[in-house]
Amino acid sequence: MTKATKIRAKVVDGIVDFRMLMRHDMESGFRKNDKTGETIPAWFIKEFRVYLNNESILVGYIGPTVSKNPYFKCNFAGKAGDTVKVSWVDNRGVRRVDEDLVKA
Repeated sequence: MTKATKIRAKVVDGIVDFRMLMRHDMESGFRKNDKTGETIPAWFIKEFRVYLNNESILVGYIGPTVSKNPYFKCNFAGKAGDTVKVSWVDNRGVRRVDEDLVKA
């Protein structure tokens, strides 16, 4: 199981400053194991979604060239107490869903 996505959502004047850190090793499929010389299989987040009060507001598609523990930031309209949910799926079918409240 993967670790929880770190979510920070803080509202100022009706605009939510949203940040998330998705904890994932993100292997490109191009690196080799130093001891065996074998290629390390690709393992990466391929899609993520951000929801505000269960309404999808952002969909992102990423791939193997993104570094370990991807970090994203964006702004959107909202208010304190709104629910922000993040879901993602990787190329092996591993899924993760985390949520938090927008803070004042």
